[in-house]
Amino acid sequence: MDRRKLLTSAVLGGAAGLVGATALGSLSPEDVFAAEGANAKINPGDPDPNFVEGRITGITDTVLFVTSSDGSLHSIRVTNGTSIWKLNPTTFDEVKVGDGLYARGLRLADGTLAADSLWVNIVNLNAHVDSIGRGSLNLDHHGQRVVAHVENGRSAAVYNNTPAVSDMSMLEAGKHVKVIGAWHPDTNEITISTVYAAV
Repeated sequence: MDRRKLLTSAVLGGAAGLVGATALGSLSPEDVFAAEGANAKINPGDPDPNFVEGRITGITDTVLFVTSSDGSLHSIRVTNGTSIWKLNPTTFDEVKVGDGLYARGLRLADGTLAADSLWVNIVNLNAHVDSIGRGSLNLDHHGQRVVAHVENGRSAAVYNNTPAVSDMSMLEAGKHVKVIGAWHPDTNEITISTVYAAV
């Protein structure tokens, strides 16, 4: 399975996935999404040795044990210099077993990935708005229901490629949106970072 495709077996029952983390050192999920495929040194179709996607199956000290969507096992070492995003920039103690992640860093001689950046539970959904509730959007993502929560002071909307605003009032039921946010593991729920819509 292509590491940049959706983690279909792990996220929202196959309905969504994690965005490929390719911008070394970038923390913004929007920048990560925009930079997908930007690493020109990797031939198309070849695995990137400095990139891991998957789900965290264990944590010991500062090492994450991750099972990728293709079943391969990885060890990821988190250092004081590792940037971590989980809807917001965060710290290592917020990373939990069961979280999905993308990691970029440098491969050490023992095969461990020393992480420069971790993006935890990041999702990128193209969906239709079924309905708008108080503090949430009910989305249809390829026939799957997704509840997208709005977090005051954090969630933003981008209308027609204008600068992001906190006002979600121009979103309409029945319209197409793209949502970048954070998945709530083992649920059909996410928290919105940014929702993109045409009005």
